[in-house]
Amino acid sequence: MEENYKEALCLGVAGNFANHLKQAGEAGDFANIISDEKGAPKGIFPFYIPQCNTALGRYCINNDKIILPKDTTFNVQAEPEIGLECEIVYNMNNKIDSINVMNFFAFNDASVRNDTTAKKISQKKNFSFGSKGMGEKIAIDVFKEGGICDNYSLTSFLIFENNAHQYGNNTKLSNYSYFYQKLLNWIVKKLNTQEDYAVLENLSEIIKQANFPKKLIIAIGSTSYTPLGEDRYLKEGDEIAVIAYNHTQYTNEEIKNFIKDGAAYIKNASVVRQIVIRDS
Repeated sequence: MEENYKEALCLGVAGNFANHLKQAGEAGDFANIISDEKGAPKGIFPFYIPQCNTALGRYCINNDKIILPKDTTFNVQAEPEIGLECEIVYNMNNKIDSINVMNFFAFNDASVRNDTTAKKISQKKNFSFGSKGMGEKIAIDVFKEGGICDNYSLTSFLIFENNAHQYGNNTKLSNYSYFYQKLLNWIVKKLNTQEDYAVLENLSEIIKQANFPKKLIIAIGSTSYTPLGEDRYLKEGDEIAVIAYNHTQYTNEEIKNFIKDGAAYIKNASVVRQIVIRDS
């Protein structure tokens, strides 16, 4: 049975992988945002807020389907990412003291690319009841070097015309700009201090609006695209697969063959596989 995260605050990290924002055509959106240091992520955005009365209150995780917007002029691109399931620890002042990471998984943070009315990055994120997808959870022993994540890579494929095409570049999780404790420290800092500026929003206000949730789902940033992934938007009838897999056990080519053969489950891997349909 698919797990429900309707009580969880669901967020994403922007700019945590070299070249992604440029490939996605979003580098200009963040031009005026000063990073903590060179190579640091740009900020955090919500894609689902519990008890929110805007479009961000629509529960949009669907692990079987990407549901394209009714407006056929919108271009939607998949975003292959790693997601983390975390527990939020607050202090006496309702500020976030720490976040504890429990599990990781493959995640698809599909996004509209050409909504010219969007003033915030979040307005490109929750476009239907099937805007996101997550694979099977993999338990984390320790979220630091030497732990399970050292042995995992992320890859993705777009399936069309009876073939699986490399969509995002195959990459080790350790290649994220910010990962492990450095990432967690940065997330806590941003959750407590990020203000409403440019395409970003005040996260303290969002946390308060969500009534200080204890569960956090956070997608930590899309990896880079292949030339096909950079130029090809999702179409009805496509299938998108994002896989986090143990690279000490499998090669990328073996994973590709599993996906081409229709696999929805691979041992020691997290697979999200979604059919692309149009919102009716």
